[in-house]
Amino acid sequence: MDKCHRRRPRREVRPAREGDENLGVLKLLPGKWKSQDTGWNMIALPTEGPKFSYRLLMNQYSETLEFLEVDDNIPNRGVLRNDPNKQEEDKDPDQFLIGLDYKQVITQVAAEDRMIAIQEDGSEDIVASGLQGDVPSTIHHEPGLFLHMKDERSNNVDIARLATIPHGDSVLALGTSKVIEDPEALKKFRIPGINGLPIGVNPELPPLPSELPTRQKLGYMTPYSHYVEKPFRGTVPDTVSGFPGFNPKDPHDLLNVANRNLEFKRITRLMFDTEIESGGIVNIPFVVKQANAASMKSTFWIQELEGKLRMQYLQVVMLDFFPRFDGLPGLIRWPHISINTLEKVSR
Repeated sequence: MDKCHRRRPRREVRPAREGDENLGVLKLLPGKWKSQDTGWNMIALPTEGPKFSYRLLMNQYSETLEFLEVDDNIPNRGVLRNDPNKQEEDKDPDQFLIGLDYKQVITQVAAEDRMIAIQEDGSEDIVASGLQGDVPSTIHHEPGLFLHMKDERSNNVDIARLATIPHGDSVLALGTSKVIEDPEALKKFRIPGINGLPIGVNPELPPLPSELPTRQKLGYMTPYSHYVEKPFRGTVPDTVSGFPGFNPKDPHDLLNVANRNLEFKRITRLMFDTEIESGGIVNIPFVVKQANAASMKSTFWIQELEGKLRMQYLQVVMLDFFPRFDGLPGLIRWPHISINTLEKVSR
């Protein structure tokens, strides 16, 4: 049949339903996911003070993440470009996608920060800024889309995430998916480690003020030293054993703590990265000037357990501000890290 008269799949917008095979690797997402006090976030922010001053803010949060509607058979029209890999009967360059829209709302339940301040006697100390915000309060709202590429994939990229953040950021992150079913792999499953320390400064953490002689200048990374030595616990009492706290040097740890003694039946991994192919972040001018959100990597693990569905994610947004200290060109890259463990509460 002539291409011009070939029948095309009909585009359809409908309520999202768990198990919809058209969604491919996204089929378990539809519905509402919630967490209560299990989200953790760290972000460095420029602040008033001596040159290149910053504060390190730590948050504990609750979250609602809803996947509501499907947009199926979204067409991207293409033309033939003499592709030798196409068979004669399969020379159809059109691409079809399915979109799953989502809404994420995050509420801060605990927060604290630390920064270096100059005291009246000229000495330096590490203090709270008083700018950590109210508790509880909404700290993030994000509408967006997950996409599954049904065909015409590039370099194994089969998923994408589109996000719009009211701070003035627009995100396109491309990615790949993987389903883990092997019993041995599931038994050994762990969230891979990451380091939350900034890039472009001396990676060695300085001692805390209590370990220094009086009036000695504090190291630039002292706010990080504080939370490495005294990990942020939020609302979790010191009497709770086995809880290591949220540590900027190993911010992934709490995800593995949440996985202790669990038996996974299957795990679907969705990995997104704005630095893959045509991905990227566009920000309003104020954000670019103050703390430019330059890249984002996020990984979601959809975990099937007996009788329930869980989701974990680890997200790293690189914020660029202040000149690097290591002699290399560009700005210091400050990891803005968010982790959480959610359960599906309605389908």
